[in-house]
Amino acid sequence: MWSEVEEVAKAARDIDITGLFSDPTRAETFSTRFDGMLFDYSKTALTVPARAALLTLAQTADVAARRAAMFAGEAINETEARPVLHTALRNLSGQPVMVEGSDIMAEITETRARMARFADTVRQGPITDVVNIGIGGSHLGPEMAVRALRPYHDGPRCHFVSNVDGADIADTLAGLNPATTLVIVASKTFTTIETMTNAATAQAWMTRAGVNPGPQFAAVSSAAARAADWGIDASAVFGFGDYVGGRYSVWGPIGLPLMIAIGPDRFKDFLRGAEAMDQHFQTATPLENMPLLLGLIGLWHHQGLGHGTRAVLPYDQRLARLPAYLQQLEMESNGKRVSMSGAALSRPSGPVVWGEPGTNGQHAFYQLIHQGTAVVPCEFLVAATGHEPELAHHHRLLVANCLAQSKALLRGRSLDEARALMRDAGYTGPELERQAAHRVFPGNRPSTTLIYDRLTPRRLGQIIALYEHRVFVEGVILGINSFDQWGVELGKVLAVDVDAMLTGDTNPTRDGSTAALVAFARAAGV
Repeated sequence: MWSEVEEVAKAARDIDITGLFSDPTRAETFSTRFDGMLFDYSKTALTVPARAALLTLAQTADVAARRAAMFAGEAINETEARPVLHTALRNLSGQPVMVEGSDIMAEITETRARMARFADTVRQGPITDVVNIGIGGSHLGPEMAVRALRPYHDGPRCHFVSNVDGADIADTLAGLNPATTLVIVASKTFTTIETMTNAATAQAWMTRAGVNPGPQFAAVSSAAARAADWGIDASAVFGFGDYVGGRYSVWGPIGLPLMIAIGPDRFKDFLRGAEAMDQHFQTATPLENMPLLLGLIGLWHHQGLGHGTRAVLPYDQRLARLPAYLQQLEMESNGKRVSMSGAALSRPSGPVVWGEPGTNGQHAFYQLIHQGTAVVPCEFLVAATGHEPELAHHHRLLVANCLAQSKALLRGRSLDEARALMRDAGYTGPELERQAAHRVFPGNRPSTTLIYDRLTPRRLGQIIALYEHRVFVEGVILGINSFDQWGVELGKVLAVDVDAMLTGDTNPTRDGSTAALVAFARAAGV
């Protein structure tokens, strides 16, 4: 299955990407458009034969059949025997979605309607601030989306707490008025230790101020009884099914802070964008299918060419949390070591995903991207227009920087060009050669660019769904389960034991390093 890809990858290691542009149609041939978005992957070492090999790989892995199974509600999360239906949360078509013979859409639609009524009530006042307490998928998704859609906010201010470090909640609550603050506790089981510890602190904060916390708490949880024990009214509890994983859950009740911030109508636009990408993923031809192509390019760079990381570089300050969101989405989903069968993988699974917004990164880690010894495939995102017409020159400069960076990664600077620069600067002889060597950029470094008209709720929905389906494509071809996350469990279990060690309640046999660290922490007054 991989042999043809491995063959074309060997040839690609000697390809000069700049030379591929001798074909005047390359930019058009190696790009695709969908609904206000252009995905350009021409600045990679992909050739027509290499792309054909990757498409054959997807066909052999039966991505299409697995995709159909996901949308049909089959239990493709095999280790947990669950369907994977985050797509149902944004299904606005009225079409049924069946799970074990029952249509789940009635419950989803009713929950969304209850969310809208609740959000409208909150938005009418007197609530001025909303504090969302969650962690992982219950935090990164809504935080990222709320920040991304700041120009559309016309509701209360939204704040987010996830870290059990007391500084997080202390800094967030400082300056807020308990009497006008709504706290949303996002924990499916209502037992997540970090979330519930922070929730108890927020509850105590309100109580100390003489405010009854019950009416000012809401829960995103399927544990209605536990929420009731906290005094949270059933009308303020919003659950969702086991067919939605945390990192895929921003489309439903986990997205309640976003709905409160931008309103139910704009939240529906957000869902419409994702639904449109779902339909595109299911119906577009392979050469036009944006999620399929994005996934294949990810495999090409990591498994094919051996580049161990990928940088996500949004040229949009409001997408500052997108790299962290995608880091969780991709690394928690595809950071696996065994296949569906339980056998060890014969090739690497997911890459390390990281990044920051441009242009800040240009004055920091871009140094390594341009001149370091490791090749880092870069994924640029940028909107053609911004939300501040009075600052249009800012946005023009932003777009110019984004496009210039991808061009610089492609083109580089040759030694002859660096010599000419140093000669003009007055250097001669050996010092000219030394200075020139420091100014050489190898170039030939791959990048993709996703450019879109403007970052609206619809576009954000499309972008997130695009990356979700990219993860799906890569996981299917690698033969792994992208929808479980056993790797997050062990540390949480051991943390309970170590907490007991820190309090002196237990003294079990442990490694010498942990014993020394516990001793130091206790001596320092933990």
